[in-house]
Amino acid sequence: MPDLAFTHEPLAVILPAVRAVLASAGEVALTVPDPDAGVGLYAGEVTAHGLHRPWQTWADLADLLGAHLLTPERVGEGRVRVRLRAYTPGPAPDANGYSAGSEFGRVDKLEDPIFLLTLVEAMRRVSPPPGGRVLALGVNAGRELDALALAFPDRTFDVVGVDLDGSALALARARHPGASFRPLDVNTLPDPSLGRFDLVLALSLLQSPGVVAENVLRAVRREHLTSTGGLILGFPNARYRDGVLSYGARTRNYARPDLSLLVSDVAAARRHLQKHGLKVFVTGKYEVLVTAIPAGGRTPGGLEL
Repeated sequence: MPDLAFTHEPLAVILPAVRAVLASAGEVALTVPDPDAGVGLYAGEVTAHGLHRPWQTWADLADLLGAHLLTPERVGEGRVRVRLRAYTPGPAPDANGYSAGSEFGRVDKLEDPIFLLTLVEAMRRVSPPPGGRVLALGVNAGRELDALALAFPDRTFDVVGVDLDGSALALARARHPGASFRPLDVNTLPDPSLGRFDLVLALSLLQSPGVVAENVLRAVRREHLTSTGGLILGFPNARYRDGVLSYGARTRNYARPDLSLLVSDVAAARRHLQKHGLKVFVTGKYEVLVTAIPAGGRTPGGLEL
């Protein structure tokens, strides 16, 4: 199969041509102007070798068409060969639940640099005091708790994690032996035995089937936050496909991302929290974080890792 070759063609020509070959053959190769030769230019600006497009364009095109972007190679002055291979069809990682042995158990969100940085920023906005209490709802295997040490290398916390899946909690206990983990259905909150916390995390939880988000949020705000405490709520805006994090929340029976439900849920959480006097930040990309702190709270500077 010969490579597709492009120089000055617009993306409106390239996209359908690549899609057609990928659909029929499962893999496509194309030679295009080397993105490295046009660093600093915007996509579509003219170079000596054709229209410039940064690597991000080809990565986005691959994700859009449901394909892996394979390692490119130079094929002459100012030219590179880009290959795309279609994702292998298969169920979503969470199709069979969230147990320790599930496909979901393979996912480590902290390997997404945007999520890692955004979560650390959110934690520092809340800024629980040294020795303060942290509650993780739907903690699963506890990977996201690793971000606490990155956000606060000089602080330790009293961490409590809750989840319905016992096998996932066993992994969390092994990963964080100094923390406390217990089985709990978040729909039963408030739970007086938990007490109050300086930071409450609920990542990829409130949109889960069976979770009544408004009730959980109300219970946490009223009964499980200290007067100076804050919350970090995570709303997924992606799915995992054949080992790749693919942008955009999907709605059943829709081929392309539809952000309607995501926007509605984020807006509802933001409205609820602001109504009760909290200052709210909305950040993130593949997982949108809603961070709430007391209205008089100070947003710390220097949030970089």
